[in-house]
Amino acid sequence: MFSPELLGATCDVLVDLAAGRRALEFAIGTGRVGVALAGRGVPVAGIEMSPAMAQRLQEKMVPGSAAAGIELVMGDMSSARVEGEFGLVYLVYNTITNLLEQDEQVECFRNAARHLAPGGYFLVEVAAPELQRLPPGETARPFHVGREHLGFDTYDLVEQRLTSHHYRFTEDGRVSRFESHHRYAWPAEYDLMARIAGLERFARWSGWDRAEFTAASTSHVSVWRKP
Repeated sequence: MFSPELLGATCDVLVDLAAGRRALEFAIGTGRVGVALAGRGVPVAGIEMSPAMAQRLQEKMVPGSAAAGIELVMGDMSSARVEGEFGLVYLVYNTITNLLEQDEQVECFRNAARHLAPGGYFLVEVAAPELQRLPPGETARPFHVGREHLGFDTYDLVEQRLTSHHYRFTEDGRVSRFESHHRYAWPAEYDLMARIAGLERFARWSGWDRAEFTAASTSHVSVWRKP
C-alpha cells in the first residue's frame, strides 16, 4: 500500500480533483496518503479517531517535512468538523465500511457535504462485494493463503456485514488471530447516500488508473460533486 506507483496514481487523481484547493481526509490514519498528497503541494487536513494512529502521524510532523503542515482533528469522520471549506474530501482503502450502520454511513456523506465548497468533490475508494463468487449456501471466501498468513472473509448476507479473519503463523509454531468488522454496500447504495447528502455522481472508476468500472471490478473509486 506504500508503493510509489500506487501512491503516485492515488495522488494524481486527488491533485486533479483538489485543483489547488484544500483537501480533507476522513480517517487519515498514519498519513499514508495524506503525507504524500501534502508533498504534492495540496493543503491537507485530516480527521482521525484512533489515538495510536494519530500519534504515528504526529511523529511525522517534523519541521520542514511534508507532514508538518497537516491539520489534524480527533473525532469520528461521520460527525467531527474541521474549520473552513474544502475543494476535496476523500476516504480511501475501504474505511467507509468501518461504519457498521447504514445511518452512520449516510452521516459520513452528509459530513463530507458540510465541509465541501460549491463545486467540491467527495471521493471514496472501497471494495465491491464479491457475492457473485459465493456458491449457494456458502458464506466464506479466502482472499489470501500463504505460509505465514491465512485470510478469509465471512459474509452476513442479511445484515450486509463482512468479517475479515486473519491468521498469522510464525516459525516456532505460534498463531495469532485478528478480525475486523465491516458493512458493505453496492455502488448504487452509495449513490443514494450521496443524493441524500445533496451530492451528484461525477465519476466511478475501477481503480486509481481511472479504468472503467464493470461488473467484473473488485473495487471502485467513486466521486460525487457538490452542486
